[in-house]
Amino acid sequence: MNTISKMIIPLFVLFVIFYGFRRKVTIYDTFLEGAKEGLITVFHIFPSILAMVFAINIFLNSHLLETIFSLASPILQKISLPLEILPMAFVRPISGTASLAIMNEIFTNFGPDSFVGRLASTIQGCTDTTIYVLALYFGSVKINKTRYALSTGLFADFVGIIASFILVRLIFG
Repeated sequence: MNTISKMIIPLFVLFVIFYGFRRKVTIYDTFLEGAKEGLITVFHIFPSILAMVFAINIFLNSHLLETIFSLASPILQKISLPLEILPMAFVRPISGTASLAIMNEIFTNFGPDSFVGRLASTIQGCTDTTIYVLALYFGSVKINKTRYALSTGLFADFVGIIASFILVRLIFG
């Protein structure tokens, strides 16, 4: 299986070259045009991604999350929502990779079949990386005025988190 997986991409590249040759496409020129378009897209997306990374670092270094968690902990304990899930719930709309790292930590500490592990998995599936998506896709097509997209996306993430908690509580107790 390892040999097959190592051969898939080179075989696909050979297939594309053969297919282009058969269709009488100038393969190298077409490749250069695609590479040029890719670099132009990166040039258009870069300011949005840079601004997002800068804003995230300011947010995380402000220690605002710790303050929010300490204020919310008495309320969340009353409704039996595990405090360990809060970092993932807050980071998920910003970064999918960071939320996966937090989910992996939850799996390591509590196990994937624990209530917290199942809740983390469900939140991962019910929410999206809203801020990243807005920065990347809106930036790539040069949309500067997001209007209601951010608030709608974050509200959908919030509803996904609440629905995840309710569903996991109902199904797994």
